[in-house]
Amino acid sequence: MRVDLKTQILPASAAAVAEAARRLAAGGLVAFPTETVYGLGADAAQASAVAKVYEAKERPSFNPLIAHVVDLAAARPIARFDATALKLAEAFWPGPLTLVLPKTSQCPVAELATAGLDTVAIRVPAHPVAKALLRAFGGAVVAPSANLSGHVSPTLAAHVAGDLAGRVDLILDGGAVKVGVESTILGCFEEPMLLRPGGLPREEIERVLGCPLRRLPEDAAGKDDRPLAPGMLASHYAPRTPVRLNATDVAPDEALLAFGPATVNGGHAAKAAMNLSEGGDLTEAAANLFGYLRALDAKLARAIAVMPVPQHGLGEAINDRLRRAAIGR
Repeated sequence: MRVDLKTQILPASAAAVAEAARRLAAGGLVAFPTETVYGLGADAAQASAVAKVYEAKERPSFNPLIAHVVDLAAARPIARFDATALKLAEAFWPGPLTLVLPKTSQCPVAELATAGLDTVAIRVPAHPVAKALLRAFGGAVVAPSANLSGHVSPTLAAHVAGDLAGRVDLILDGGAVKVGVESTILGCFEEPMLLRPGGLPREEIERVLGCPLRRLPEDAAGKDDRPLAPGMLASHYAPRTPVRLNATDVAPDEALLAFGPATVNGGHAAKAAMNLSEGGDLTEAAANLFGYLRALDAKLARAIAVMPVPQHGLGEAINDRLRRAAIGR
């Protein structure tokens, strides 16, 4: 990958959004905030622009991308919605839910972005900057997380610059994101299937569906040969420092990622410590997860010891990201 672009970082004003839309139309790469994490955007219909995304991220080309659109009407020419998919879209869009749906016969999203599958991953983001950019651009934008592939996802513009400066044309700085973990991905197949837990908790989806969600088996979800959706590679979201899960103690040469009011044995003697949520709030913990992993990664500890996080609600997504981070790079 050549690192020779002059990357601009602009506050997300109306003028900056208009400039970002022009860059996208010209086949450039623009990083922008969504409510989940910062995304690396390119025109979904331009195969050459999509190829730049894979190159900039050093992402395997068999790993599909999510197409982002401004509203449900814009999604209709791209994907086929059955009654269940339509119910989910109407309940949760705009928001942190990605639906994997059959492509329409005239789907404009480049084949490279769908990794040759006959399905497409599609989402309507809720962040005002993302919505303004999609409206100004007027088409679908692929936007995986704006970081090097497999690294910790970015929740600040500075995180994007740390990974991708010189690789992208423009970074729109919209401040810290709200949700902090990527979107939940549902496959709308014969029955809805949870492909990746994320910023929309399973319980809310099941309430709308009126039935439990199936989940892809763990041994299938991590296959590297042909994932069904983005974010399903076994090793993902990983800092350079090894991650040790379910820690009940911490060594002086380790960093601690804590959760809740009580710390583990040795917590006060750790090389560095950060608490996802001292009050045990999973929403707060999700928002802090990637930023804290990045901060502890910079401490050059032997490992990052992570205290247990409950599995319910957003804890399912947090634990999913931590498990993938612990596999390493």
